[in-house]
Amino acid sequence: MIEVTNKVKLTVKDDDPNPFLQGVFKPIGKEYTATTDSLEVIGEIPKDLNGIYIRNSHNQVHDPIGVYHYFDGDGMLHGVHFENGKATYRNRFVRTTGFLAEQAAEKSLWPGILEPHLATRPGWGSMRTMKDNAGTDVIAHAGKLLATMSQCSDANRLDPITLEPVESDTWNVDLAPAGICSHFKVDNDTGEMMFFNFSETYPYMNYGVVDAKSNLKHFVPIDLPGARWPHDLGITKNYSILHDLPFIFDPDLLAKGERKVTFFDDMPARFGIIPRYGNNSDVKWFEAKPCFVLHLSNCYENGDEVVMEGCVSFNPQKPSVGKQDENAFDKQIKHFQFSKENTYYRMYRWRFNLKTGKTKEEFLDDEVTEFPIVSNEIVGKKYRYSYNATFDPIKPQWIDGVKKFDLLGGTSETYKYGEGRAGSEAQLALRPNAKAEDDGYLITIVNDMNENRAECVIFDAQDISRGPVARIILPDRAPGGSHSCWVEADRMEGERV
Repeated sequence: MIEVTNKVKLTVKDDDPNPFLQGVFKPIGKEYTATTDSLEVIGEIPKDLNGIYIRNSHNQVHDPIGVYHYFDGDGMLHGVHFENGKATYRNRFVRTTGFLAEQAAEKSLWPGILEPHLATRPGWGSMRTMKDNAGTDVIAHAGKLLATMSQCSDANRLDPITLEPVESDTWNVDLAPAGICSHFKVDNDTGEMMFFNFSETYPYMNYGVVDAKSNLKHFVPIDLPGARWPHDLGITKNYSILHDLPFIFDPDLLAKGERKVTFFDDMPARFGIIPRYGNNSDVKWFEAKPCFVLHLSNCYENGDEVVMEGCVSFNPQKPSVGKQDENAFDKQIKHFQFSKENTYYRMYRWRFNLKTGKTKEEFLDDEVTEFPIVSNEIVGKKYRYSYNATFDPIKPQWIDGVKKFDLLGGTSETYKYGEGRAGSEAQLALRPNAKAEDDGYLITIVNDMNENRAECVIFDAQDISRGPVARIILPDRAPGGSHSCWVEADRMEGERV
């Protein structure tokens, strides 16, 4: 049976011209619970696939204050729970403090990222003006999910099966109002979670470690030259890698209260290698070519070097923050068009030599890709395979396929989802007692706009070009989202330590 568990009244205008409120991004107001006994399954769900694939999405409920940006929408989680060849689908709004306040008011109370000057009350994020929408990232730690937004927010804690909120950790309260940023990392061997946050005021960044039982064990300020806008964090067995990138608010204008995101191409990128439990004085900073990094694939140690790999742009685009003009929509589209003509994100490698202090850099591929992922078991270790999203060069934020990189063999294979079909960030679910790094299944959610519905798609991770081994037809669309996670069955009650 497909059960409509709850309905949330949408007041966002149905004909809003903003491209991120239409098409694949158009919000839905229904929360579902459905099992494969009532859902169509094309192919066969593998019986050794046990765990939960969860994808976050921005699903705007109320008519926005100011110009809507893709990062502003209310967080909605889409979870597919696999067990012994069966699956259960649930989708739920993340009921943050901001979400509940707006539900009570039946309207938006906070502006988004583009027009922070419209804020009339304190908010969340590095600018302290946004609603905590928890719509960017979702990762499992200590048996629970943490849903956050990229601009820093509460660590919204949820049950991984029901997607319902659970009691917040005390450390989450202690970090208010700075909170925690998206792209915290979990070390599956120790159960520790490394994270950062950032702010427009000193200290401009903090770094912390939470243990396997969700106790805050370490939290230190990081000395930066000024306000920054970092997005990701890397970890290895012994270190974390912090980002100080030259794509920032113009400091002279910021001092006057004006925000203008500027890429300073004469300012080197800096990457700080800090021991896992290190302090600011322990950070070793490495300079590199001016760039911006959205998402890392993985990091690891190799002799005297710390190696970091991910997707880099040397021509980054970011939202035009401040008073918007008639070209606001065009600027948004450009910001999210991943193409050779625009931001041109490509796989890249940095090698930081801890003895010499030197940085070596190189491209790993020439195709535009982003949202790289590896297995949970491989995070922070030497690895071979990265699974990246490929993009339609015209449609903004339209993931049209997945590309598997063999970084040791120097080869790759690609699968395209097809005309009118837009994918999501994938996740790798290893088989029990996996014999190889790719011995498992690649899972993602694809919106089929031809049928106005979504599918959960499962691939053999060792042969993605063959196409899906199973497709589960979901009850509704899953509005375009950012990030996802895989929670192994034996991590649902806590970390494996």
